[in-house]
Amino acid sequence: MIVYKKTKKQFLEDVLVNDIEIEDIIANAVEVSLGRKTAKNEYISWKNSLNEMAKVLYSDKIPNDSNVSIEYNIPRTGNRIDIIISGQDKNNVDKVVIIELKQWSEAELTSKDGIIKTFLNKGLRETTHPSYQAWSYVKLLEGFNKVVEVENIKLIPCAYLHNYTNDNVLKNEFYGNYLSKAPVFIKGERSSLIDFISSHISNGDKNDVMSRIDNSKIRPSKTLADSISSMIKGNDEFTMIDNQKIVYETALQLARKSDKRNKNVLIVHGGPGTGKSVIAINLLAELTKKGFNSRYVSKNAAPRTVYESKLTGTLKKTEISNLFTGSGSFVDCVENSYDCLIIDEAHRMNEKSGLYGNLGENQIKESIYSSKSVIFFLDEDQTVTFNDIGEESEIRKWAEYYNANVEVMELTSQFRCNGSDGYLAWLDNVLQIRETANTTLDLNEYDFKIFDNPNDLRDAIYKKNKINNKARLVAGYCWNWDSKKDKNQMDIHIPEYGFEMQWNLNTDGSLWIIKPESVEQIGCIHTCQGLEVDYIGVIIGDDLTYEDGKIVTNPINRARTDQSLKGYKTRLKEAIKSNDIQRVIEIETKVNKIIKNTYRTLMSRGMKGCYIYCEDKKLIVQLKKVLQCIH
Repeated sequence: MIVYKKTKKQFLEDVLVNDIEIEDIIANAVEVSLGRKTAKNEYISWKNSLNEMAKVLYSDKIPNDSNVSIEYNIPRTGNRIDIIISGQDKNNVDKVVIIELKQWSEAELTSKDGIIKTFLNKGLRETTHPSYQAWSYVKLLEGFNKVVEVENIKLIPCAYLHNYTNDNVLKNEFYGNYLSKAPVFIKGERSSLIDFISSHISNGDKNDVMSRIDNSKIRPSKTLADSISSMIKGNDEFTMIDNQKIVYETALQLARKSDKRNKNVLIVHGGPGTGKSVIAINLLAELTKKGFNSRYVSKNAAPRTVYESKLTGTLKKTEISNLFTGSGSFVDCVENSYDCLIIDEAHRMNEKSGLYGNLGENQIKESIYSSKSVIFFLDEDQTVTFNDIGEESEIRKWAEYYNANVEVMELTSQFRCNGSDGYLAWLDNVLQIRETANTTLDLNEYDFKIFDNPNDLRDAIYKKNKINNKARLVAGYCWNWDSKKDKNQMDIHIPEYGFEMQWNLNTDGSLWIIKPESVEQIGCIHTCQGLEVDYIGVIIGDDLTYEDGKIVTNPINRARTDQSLKGYKTRLKEAIKSNDIQRVIEIETKVNKIIKNTYRTLMSRGMKGCYIYCEDKKLIVQLKKVLQCIH
């Protein structure tokens, strides 16, 4: 989405002539287009940087009918490009110059690739180098925009730091790789920036390039599972942006400097779509290539099984098994056996290990004991069973026990779900997990539909799956797994509509999400967490209903074969018997959180869309009201 787009001539008039200041014009446009107010620091940056850009664009070398676009939101991400100049070069080829604007006046070198330090949020902090940032935005557009790909539109990145005086930091040869891809212009180099822009934009924007890009279809996105073989071989499949890059480089640095006397633990918080698994697999590939004894670890078998299946035929079976393992694998491990353990979905770790939960003491403790460095990727909002113990406080406790250094970082969203952060905040509001300002959802950005009939939901997912085998049905665990003993039995029954389907666990197990025929079965939280599809169809059972203006959880309606709430009734009875009111509240709160987290997680598996059917008719009506389908 483009917040502001005018010709160069009109832009200069807005800055130099218009009675309304340019920063107010942009702030008003942001409120209309994005539905949000502008932060004070953002407002000031527009005031300063756009006036500086007006001085650049005042040059006759840049055509008056070239277009100026400001605050372009890259589709399906939370990232915005500061300013874009579009037009044609001397050969009438469409060109787009992407400019990252910064108000920095100083910076410090780091030892991390593409990472620099500067003053942000009242402190000296690591951030991506402006050249890396501008280049990464080009890679995003090239990777997702159909018009850019098909019409071969040339995207040219650069950065302009108009307050920055020359030193040996910003343009240090350490950043040479990215400076060559996206040059940086600083204070006193306005004429050089003018020459750079005019070398690419010689003629006006006759073809309205940015409107075509903005209205373009989104290219089919790469999935981690499909790209894993190439990544393990050392190829770049995903461009890490902003704090993804910082997390990746920090994790590499910690792994390099860790030894038996200097253990390091990195805790990385991040919700769905923030790139946790992409970073994890990239780390595994890079560390393995450099000779580190590393493992990708997950409690849930589904991601490991899918990744391993994609590597079959490219690596030996022994090589594959040496890359992936479960979170219960370190019960009898020798201290510091590994250089680095990369633990994905760490919120799903348990205390005990083994098939019957009778082995070991604590999976977090055992993993830190077993490795010189451990990276925990964590989303505490995706804890979905009573046995999940993966929380920052628990990790810190065992890190301190082994005198390990602890560092905590946070990822913000990159992909999935309409830019992810907005959609997830909307989901939190809808499910009454927490109150947020995200009360509406842009259905042009994310395909969210509610169905009155489960058969219609199924048919819609079947239709989407025919495109590229990336659509699946999932459900809350409100139906028993009867087909486990009798393969002819149906599990999910909705008699009112003659709807019957089986759980997926019997046939494809953890490979359900990629086996083409498995679209005819229904997945659960245990076979899709940590994985993604383009479209997800979610059947919400009677464990989530709407009563008297509230979203209500009903654990009694969970299936008897569901293990996620196992033992809660006994604990609740004991707390009530002993009149421990605080304990009763804690148990009920945890049960409520698990049920809501389950549906939040299921509803965030789709990158392009989520389709819903609810057993509770009142909940269907409420969701439609929220979507403003009915009033």
